[in-house]
Amino acid sequence: SLSPLILKGVQTTLFLPFAPFLGALVLGSVLAAMRISSNPVLKSISASYLWFFRGTPLLVQIVFWFNLGLFLPSIELPGLSLSTNSLINPTTAALLGLFLNVSAFMCEIIRGGLISVDRGQTEAALSIGLTPAQSLMRIVLPQAVRVIIPTAGNLAIDLLKSTSLVYVIGTREILGTTQSISAQTFYVIEMLMVASAWYLILVTIASTGQAWIEKHFARGLDVNARQPVGPSM
Repeated sequence: SLSPLILKGVQTTLFLPFAPFLGALVLGSVLAAMRISSNPVLKSISASYLWFFRGTPLLVQIVFWFNLGLFLPSIELPGLSLSTNSLINPTTAALLGLFLNVSAFMCEIIRGGLISVDRGQTEAALSIGLTPAQSLMRIVLPQAVRVIIPTAGNLAIDLLKSTSLVYVIGTREILGTTQSISAQTFYVIEMLMVASAWYLILVTIASTGQAWIEKHFARGLDVNARQPVGPSM
């Protein structure tokens, strides 16, 4: 279970959810802003994105990106032609599939946190001279964070486990590595137990980190809640 091959698979498993999750925070925030926008075009674009990427299985999306070169052999840019197969290897296909899928769920998590804050607080902030951006950053987001963090943490843990799906396109993460070893040694059950043990270790560490982050932000919110709101005398 501590062989170099398996440790390399663990390293790949830790890498695969990291970049997609950070990217999903950005794209999910943009999509959430579009969802709560009064602009019908932006709302329709965001709703269509969510409809597609939440409505199709993650495994299908990963396999789709991996086989993109079958119907799009090259990507044409002004003065440049790139082979799709050279761009979309198993790792990039996995990252792209995870990123686009998780962004749809992150959008709803962030939107749910934003709308959980009473609209009257935003109106009160605007009435005392704060700009919409200032009211969002100073009033809405600090309160929405306590709703966003637990669900986003659960999504991150689910993403960590979902990396096991990418073994079907040849990515050597934990499951892909143990499956490769079992195909050579015929220790199928033993290798599955090793994979399960590593997933349990990683999820336990992630869950502990999530609990610490939730406690940290909850303490910060309690401190802010005890501070006086009005001007000091």
